[in-house]
Formats: sequence, C-alpha cells, structure tokens
Amino acid sequence: MDFKETIASAAAAAAASAFEGCTLSAEDVRAMLETPPERRLGDSALPCFRLSKVLRKAPPVIASALAEKMDCPEIERCEVVGGYLNFFLDRACLAKEIVGGVLEADGRWGASEEGKGKTVCLDYSSINIAKRFHIGHLSTTMIGHSLKRIYEFNGYTAVGINHLGDWGTQFGKMICAYKKWSTREEVEEGGVQAMVNLYVRFNEAAKNDPELENEGRAWFKKMEDGDPEALEIFNWFKEVTLADAKRVYDLLGVSFESYAGESFYNDKMEPVVQELRDKNLLVESQGAQVVDLEAYGMPPALILRSDGATLYITRDLAAAYYRHNTYHFDKSLYVVAYQQNLHFRQLFKILELMGNEWAAGMEHVSFGMVSYEGETLSTREGRVVYLEDLLQQAIAKAREIIEEKSPNLENKDEVARQVGVGAVVYFDLHNDRNKDIDFRWERALNFDGETGPYVQYTHARCCSVLRKAQEAGAMAEPDWSCVTDDEAQDTLMLLARFPETVRRAMEQNEPSLITRHTTQIAQAYNKYYFEHRIMEEGDAAGTQARLMLTRAVRDVIRTGLWLVGIEAPERM
Repeated sequence: MDFKETIASAAAAAAASAFEGCTLSAEDVRAMLETPPERRLGDSALPCFRLSKVLRKAPPVIASALAEKMDCPEIERCEVVGGYLNFFLDRACLAKEIVGGVLEADGRWGASEEGKGKTVCLDYSSINIAKRFHIGHLSTTMIGHSLKRIYEFNGYTAVGINHLGDWGTQFGKMICAYKKWSTREEVEEGGVQAMVNLYVRFNEAAKNDPELENEGRAWFKKMEDGDPEALEIFNWFKEVTLADAKRVYDLLGVSFESYAGESFYNDKMEPVVQELRDKNLLVESQGAQVVDLEAYGMPPALILRSDGATLYITRDLAAAYYRHNTYHFDKSLYVVAYQQNLHFRQLFKILELMGNEWAAGMEHVSFGMVSYEGETLSTREGRVVYLEDLLQQAIAKAREIIEEKSPNLENKDEVARQVGVGAVVYFDLHNDRNKDIDFRWERALNFDGETGPYVQYTHARCCSVLRKAQEAGAMAEPDWSCVTDDEAQDTLMLLARFPETVRRAMEQNEPSLITRHTTQIAQAYNKYYFEHRIMEEGDAAGTQARLMLTRAVRDVIRTGLWLVGIEAPERM
C-alpha cells in the first residue's frame, strides 16, 4: 500500500484548492515528504519551507491552509507544528488495506511484472574442478541464488550460470599425477579429496623432480590439442567434482541453467580476438597483445601472451558474446569477490569499445571476504573450511538445540537441516555484501537477535497461533479498530514497506536489504505478540483482526526468507 502516494495526492489537491494558481503536483509533494523522528509526530510530514518561496507566505500559514483543505478518508487528522504539516493515517483503515493486500497477494506480496519479457544472466558460484567446495564460495553462491529469485519474483527470466574453473596447466598436472600414482577406483571412492591429494603430491614431488612440471605441461598441451585420453580423464574429473558439489548445492537448494565453464569457450575466443584486431584495439606490448586502457584510468588488459596463450579475460570476452547471442540478456551480472574489480572494469570497457551497446547492461556484483572464527582462510597454509563440513556441523548443532528445547518435535532431522542451513545462509546474507564476514557459531545459531533461527522461529510461532485458531473453530468479521495500537501499527508499516524493499534489493543487487527487513518484521511481531493476546475469549471480531495480521506476518516472513534462499519451518 503506497500511503505516501495517497498523502501526496491529497496534499496536492488541497494546495490547488487553498492557493489560486498553485500547480504543485503529487510528485512534487511526494519528493518533499519526510518520516517524522517520533511516532507521536505522525506517520508522515510535509515541510512547507520550500513552498514559502513560491507561495510567498510563511511556512506555518501554508501548513494551516493545507490542513483546512485536506479531504482524504485514509488520513485521520493533520497537525501543524511550526512549518510542518504532520499527517496521521486512519489506523483501522491502514490495517484493513495492508492486511487485505498481503493476504490477497497469496505469497506474492512485493512481486511485480517489471521484468516481464526481459532476461538477466547471473554468473555465480563458479567452483573449480578437482577442488572441494569451501566456505569462500558461500557468498557468491548464495548472493547469486538470492538475486536469481529476486529477479524472477519481479518478472524476469533468470539464467543461472556456473562458470566452472575448468581450464589451465593444473589439470595437466592432475592427469600426470593420476597416471603415475592412482587408479580409477581410488578416485571414484575418494572423490574430490582424492584429486586434491594427488595435486598436493604432485607439487611436493615436483620440488625434487623438475621434469614433472614438463610432464604436467605436456598433458595440458594434449588437452588443448584434443587428445582423446587426456580429455576423457579431464571430463571424468569434472563429473566427479560436480557430483561432489551437488551434495552441497542440494543442501542449499541451489541450481543452475548452465555449467559452461572456461573450457567451453576454447573454440570461441579466436573470432573475438580477430574482432579486436579488426577494430584496431589490440596493440603489441613486449611481444604480447593488449588493449590499452590508460585513457580510462586502467592498466593495459592482456589478451594474448607472447606465446599466443589466452587468459581469463580472453575467455570472459568470448563468454560475454556467447551469453548475449544465446540468451539475449538485458542484464548480465557477475557475482564475484571485490578483488576482481579491475578485471571487470576492463572487461566491460573493452566490450564497450568494441561497439556493443548491450555492455551497458553488465554489472559486477562484488562481495567481501569470509573468515572463520576470527581467522582468515588460506588454502596454502591449510586453513580451509569446506562448505559441506560447515553445513553438516550447523545441522548437527541445530539438532542438539532442538533436542534440548523441543524434545517432542516431529521431523527433528528435517527441521535441523532447515535451521542449520538457514543459519549459515542468513549469516552470510545479513550484512551489506561488500563487507567482510567473520563466521562465528555463537552468533549464527542464536535463537535471539538478528539470526536465521530467530526469524524462522517467529514464522513457526505464527503458524502455531494459526493452528490453535483453526482448532478453536468459528470466526467473525474482523474489527480493525482492535489493531490500532502502536505495536500492531509498527508491524503493519513494515509489511507495507516490504514491496519497496524488494524493489530496492533488485535495483542495488543487495539481498541483505530483504534479510534485514524480514528480521525487522519478525522483531516487530514478537513485540506485538508479547504485549497483546491474539486470541481473546469474548472478542471474536478483535481476535479475527489479530489472526489476520498474524497470517499476513507469516506470509511475508516466508516470502522474505524464500527470496534469500532460506526455508521457513512451520514447527520448531
């Protein structure tokens, strides 16, 4: 419910009636409206100081004249305070419209058709072949997954792309190590960890036997040349890795439309490189081919090494062309850590210089780094937290808490999974995505404060209230005057602002806006729940209004959690 629009339209009409020749529009008024610092000062306020220059009257006089001409059923009263006109909305009317709107939306409150007929490509997660899925991949995976849902919620066709890290000399080394020291049975049984162990063994052995490096490079050359044996082993490594990753993706509820990684673009780079040549964008630098970006405040972008080898940006250029030609995207998002800011600035500028108008729809959605219990993570130094291990640990800890707090709960294992995984995802998506995150158990799994379990528990509380009401039987017409108290109104205003929050989350590619807003709804409802009896004997009409508010809160919390990739248990 856009009550700012209601107030703005009424105030513009009042201005036209009070001041002859006044052309103040509703848009003008809306731009001036402010939210008072305290509830006692109203739901919205119009400062009349700027109007005094146009109308040649003192601000208090203007405010008084507008107040006399205000005629709007949704506005209960107006008050003049100095040069401000404060508006107090009709609380019962507010409750009826907001709750009615939420329940009529049936789980789609905040959805829109803004993106209808448009496509957005999202490049996220992008795990590396022959490496285990670690906590460093959590942010890209869950930010991307949430944005995919947010865009779909707003009518877009969203294409999730897992741009696999599946090309480079390291895979030649992997094949070499496998051929020397392992068997198919050992890798099938050991999975990705077996491949990691082989890679570590290769690097240790190469310190004493430099010839191994040459053998590794030779195997990668065979891959580049299309050698059947090399490609068969390499593709099998990919299958084993994706099977391992699938367990994590299944726990997180994440899926993709495409797994086209770096290797997919091997035969698609030459046309792009040739176009760079044809458009005189490639210049030679110490034998290498670069695009000079000095005029745009960036260092040169290396496209081809002196030996003719391609680089990551070469494959990204080919990928951009392929995605545009295949999906005809309106927007293309890259959910990648902020350390790659320069890479994407260079990529987008090169595509623009090549004359591609669609490059304007490309955006780098950056995010911060993840540490664990106060320690930065380093693969080389052995400080690695594997994501599957983290999720399973979270599920186990949630199971312990459930056993302690709700020993009679049905489906304990299922709820533990929902709560444990939800706690990890919430922790990742609660703060601004560009902030670094320090994952700590005591905060993530807390049932109080700003945590996933707290919001999930509020949803379960709403479900419990509604189950009891259903068991109680007959209902009456709601008396909306029974939800005009401050606690109910605080909750209602947060519900009313949820659609705006979803829209801003999409515009800013910032899921944390939804996470925090959903938390605020949970906090406001819990305050209301503790201050007021929901089901009051002898007050059927008031009970019905409070139950409908509860149902609206349940629906919006469930929607908010879903948009950030968290499940909403009905019992906890």
